[in-house]
Amino acid sequence: MHVEDLLRLTGLDLALVWGEEELLRAEVTGVTATDLADPVRYLQRGEIVLSGLVWWRPQDGGAAADRFAAALRETGAAALLAGEETHGAVPEPLVRACREHRVPLLSVPPHTSFRAITDTVYLRLWGDLSHTQRGLTALPDAVRQDLHALLAADAPLETLLTRAFTHLGDAVCSVVTPTGRVAATVRGCPAPDPEAVAAALAALPGGEPDGLVAVDAHARSPLGTWYVYAHPSAGTPPPRVLREIADFVGLHRARGAAREAARHDAADRLAALLARGRAQGTVVGGALAECGLPGEGPLVVLTARAQASSASADDGGRTARWALAEALGTVVDLPFAVGGDGEGTAVAVLATTPGATEALAAELAPVWRRLQALVPATALRAGVSEAVPSAAALPGALREARYALTAASAGQGRATVGFGDAMLTLRDLIAGVPAAVRDAFRHRLLGPLDAHDRRTGGTLLDTLEVFLAQGGSWVRTAEQLHVHVNTVHYRIQRIEHLTGKDLSRLEDRIDLRTALLCA
Repeated sequence: MHVEDLLRLTGLDLALVWGEEELLRAEVTGVTATDLADPVRYLQRGEIVLSGLVWWRPQDGGAAADRFAAALRETGAAALLAGEETHGAVPEPLVRACREHRVPLLSVPPHTSFRAITDTVYLRLWGDLSHTQRGLTALPDAVRQDLHALLAADAPLETLLTRAFTHLGDAVCSVVTPTGRVAATVRGCPAPDPEAVAAALAALPGGEPDGLVAVDAHARSPLGTWYVYAHPSAGTPPPRVLREIADFVGLHRARGAAREAARHDAADRLAALLARGRAQGTVVGGALAECGLPGEGPLVVLTARAQASSASADDGGRTARWALAEALGTVVDLPFAVGGDGEGTAVAVLATTPGATEALAAELAPVWRRLQALVPATALRAGVSEAVPSAAALPGALREARYALTAASAGQGRATVGFGDAMLTLRDLIAGVPAAVRDAFRHRLLGPLDAHDRRTGGTLLDTLEVFLAQGGSWVRTAEQLHVHVNTVHYRIQRIEHLTGKDLSRLEDRIDLRTALLCA
């Protein structure tokens, strides 16, 4: 299907506002509906974008329209379908912006719903798939026709799998995620053996093992790829059968893209509200309700970052979001929403139950390590707050989760998930302080000792560390350093002189101990 075909779809009454002939021949791969001013995070190449233009206001002039059109061009969107209902017509600044960025622009009249466009386009895409695979299909025509009808009716994935396998005897399959979580299984059949699934997924770097086929559609990250897995105990269908079923599973995922984007938008709004930290509890409660979450606790906030040297903040934000959503979907059967703060950090709110946070701490870390193994070039880090009783306490929980995330990021060879309730020592507290702040604090207090030791080859820093570790005991410090007690006295006097601290005072000892831990 091509962009120009949209103008010939009966009953939609779409009109061409601007588009060159060459651009109108671009192939359409899917549909995304959005009213974000910057939708770049949720678009894939070849998609048509539906927008009601609620993000544009006349006083914005051409700046907002230019940013929106530039985002479509950057992601390779096939065309923009702009609704006329909000402003009565397609705003002229948007027309100019689409022309400048070479994005085909079609208008959608008020009487045409976005749902009707989405359904019509996907039915056409499914028809194209049937046509291109004619003579190469492995599924019987009757089964394929039923699967197309189920897709159009938004049937559950389980129903789709069950119909696909009705003619395959005892064969059974499941759809699994990268962590081995089962997204759906043929109705009435047991879930697959977790160890067998894990073994099949572990073999993926060397190629797809028998009985495991990737679902390519709609995956924006390695962490978002799903797989069709044939249960080996029930017999493995021919590879062509599994691949064709995987095509239908991919179309099912793509069919839900618009709904998924709406959930992402609501979660983004919730994350932004919590980040501002000043909203009333009733306002936060409304944002929670929009995400399908209760306004009362226990509620837990989680944060995540994906850091790779060659990735942009947007790429890292997408990967972090996928990782957090997949991890929570694997370890809990509780409602949650995962959004983004626009700066590369994913933010999730989880509606939990009393006592469940202990289980979350125990189960999240190993799943996070499995996700990390899927993206070895990217460092995945997460932070988890303690449970809070109400919506009003969520901004504070977000601050705690961010602090735990910073602590996890600062760890060397330690767990990559930080938990707010695990900060029990001064070392844990300092680990959550940004590296630049730690470095500045250490330099201000210990810089003179560093300079002295480099200039003279002395050991004042070592002496200070041993002295504090020995509780300020001159004798034990001398024994540990194999020097005379008078030497220790002399060195401590030099340390006090250079730092301006009095090591007989507990407060000054804590300051210097903190500076040492900032290394």
